[in-house]
Amino acid sequence: MKTAFITGITGQDGAYLAKFLLEKGYCVVGLVPRRSTANLWRLEYLQIADQVRYEDGDLLDVTSLIRAMKRSKPDEVYHLAAQSFVGSSWEQPILTAQATGMGVLHVLEAIRETDPSIRMYQASSSELYGLIQEPQQSEQTPFYPRSPYAVSKLFGYWMTKNYRESFQMYTCNGILFNHESPLRGPEFVTRKVTQAVAQIVSGRQKELRLGNIFAKRDWGFAGDFVEAMWLMLQQEEPDDYVIATGETTTVEEMCKVAFDYVGLNYQDYLVIDPQLYRPAEVDILLGNPAKAKQKLGWYPKTKWQDLIHMMVEADLQRNGK
Repeated sequence: MKTAFITGITGQDGAYLAKFLLEKGYCVVGLVPRRSTANLWRLEYLQIADQVRYEDGDLLDVTSLIRAMKRSKPDEVYHLAAQSFVGSSWEQPILTAQATGMGVLHVLEAIRETDPSIRMYQASSSELYGLIQEPQQSEQTPFYPRSPYAVSKLFGYWMTKNYRESFQMYTCNGILFNHESPLRGPEFVTRKVTQAVAQIVSGRQKELRLGNIFAKRDWGFAGDFVEAMWLMLQQEEPDDYVIATGETTTVEEMCKVAFDYVGLNYQDYLVIDPQLYRPAEVDILLGNPAKAKQKLGWYPKTKWQDLIHMMVEADLQRNGK
């Protein structure tokens, strides 16, 4: 039985990945910081919370990571934990740099000190591309990060690559484009929209306030994307991969699909709030997953419209509708 060690196991990706690996027969160990009570609602939602083993540790404390890895003896490490909300990174740039940037280095060092043969997946981000240099972004597209979050992710990306080349460690970057699910936090725009739809239907909310509705994103289902993480660590040689659907749409069109699902016109509820615009906007992201399709045999299974319907339905159920 293989053992997988997941940082960020209580997040959206961590929960779906844990479920996927448990179904593969893995022993799954999740890193949980003890600054506060662990929030296991996503794992409980997937009905796997009691199937995971938990280890205390903190990304900002490399010695705690080393101890946790020595106890769990993982074959694979999936590093997903971060301060992952782009909007907050302008308000908390130092924390973001420490957790999202230095956290990667701490995990790499913990692996090197514990067992350099451990295979590691690093969660990189399409936000690296920022001010896009090509219409469709691939592994060869130059990066131009546009937020403290993206700059921190860039540090983690290059550290992961550097440890692979310097210490011959098996480390991979997954450059994941936007991936959503019913487990997405309500601060992210897709969940903000689907939650608002459910709240409006139930009479608890009257409007939906958004910023730039013309921003375009490449949205996929997180449950599909975690398979790609696992596939990266099953190859003979480590490498970096773009994981995306190859299709992009506007925030406005996503709103229309969400409201149409319950028979409402989004224009009757949408309010544009200038306070919600980013200081430096990323106007469009569109991934090219050709390499992942060719080398990993990975394809997205869920259409973005079906994903939004899934999320609205889950929020309707949460609201008792």
